[in-house]
Amino acid sequence: MRVLRIGDTSASRVLAEVRANRDVLGIVPADQVDARVRVLTVGGKHPLRDPRAYPLQTTSTRPVAEVTTIASVGDIMLGRRVGQHHADDPGAPLRPLSRRLAAAEITVGNFESTLSTAGTPRQGSDSFAASPRVLPGLRQAGFDLLSLANNHVGDYGDAALRQTLTRFAAAKIGTVGAGRNQDAARRPVIIERDGVRVGFIAVDSIGETPAATGTRPGTNRLNMPPRTGPLNRSQLRRISADIRALSRRVDTVVVLTHWGTQYTHISEPSQRTAARAFADAGADLVIGGHPHWVQGWETAGSAVVVHSLGNFVFDMDFQVKTNEGVFLEVVLWGGQVKAVEPVPYVIGGDFVPRLVGGSRARGILDDVWSTSRGPYAR
Repeated sequence: MRVLRIGDTSASRVLAEVRANRDVLGIVPADQVDARVRVLTVGGKHPLRDPRAYPLQTTSTRPVAEVTTIASVGDIMLGRRVGQHHADDPGAPLRPLSRRLAAAEITVGNFESTLSTAGTPRQGSDSFAASPRVLPGLRQAGFDLLSLANNHVGDYGDAALRQTLTRFAAAKIGTVGAGRNQDAARRPVIIERDGVRVGFIAVDSIGETPAATGTRPGTNRLNMPPRTGPLNRSQLRRISADIRALSRRVDTVVVLTHWGTQYTHISEPSQRTAARAFADAGADLVIGGHPHWVQGWETAGSAVVVHSLGNFVFDMDFQVKTNEGVFLEVVLWGGQVKAVEPVPYVIGGDFVPRLVGGSRARGILDDVWSTSRGPYAR
């Protein structure tokens, strides 16, 4: 392994060498790195999450920016067989990872069901409804915000969707991407931590849940392949305008997407087109779900694009890949995305995700990197 220090050359050149060659280790000031390189812990201390405790220090006149951490998980489905299996303890599927998720200052995910059965199921056995008794478990796991921009929040009709929104609001868990009308579904959510403002917008491209209108509840829709395509450029311009307006109000913009083809590691070309438009409008991080498998990462401008995290809690035990996923641990400095780190896990026979290491973890990450682009390609 070749080691480059900032004394040998400029920080930008060191970072370029590290991005281009996995066998190069670079030593630069922490405030020079970004999410396109991987930082190393020393003595169990993370240079970005806990910079003042990091053993390797250098004198600098630049103050350390405010550190903000975000945890983001994929598809959470606590109904159907998951709910039946854990009927006596509905929060159990979240418990093994609750402490780690709640340790982040902001915790988000995609909630892929209703919290109500006040209507006729629209998708037969694929209609998902979780018990409202899951709410304490979600709160214990630290969830501040859940995207409802997906194809299952409308599974039991309009009344159930409205009741779901009411129940999340009563539990003081924020929701984004679906609402009682289009204005509400489009409305971003801003979360502030120690002066850093992080804004979230969520969009649904799959389609079984109706698109919200001026008078009807539904999701913030962006029609695109494979289910609602072709890519609707008018909707893309509308969502991009919303992102642009949000970027003027916050330090960081995160776009949560429900898109893509199921059961593949390969993203749709339209996902990259949409992600580029989001980045051009001011998005810093685009995080996708719905394929039920992990998909690759890339950059669009300065934004990090994660095409799919895979399932987080689900009862899809008919495939190995649907039981594997990653959640993200994101580090911001003063609102700038400095690190986006994947944490691999496996969903067990009890539908509960648990962390894994060794060859199983490497296999999951290899699936991510195998279809990644740019600095994330392997």
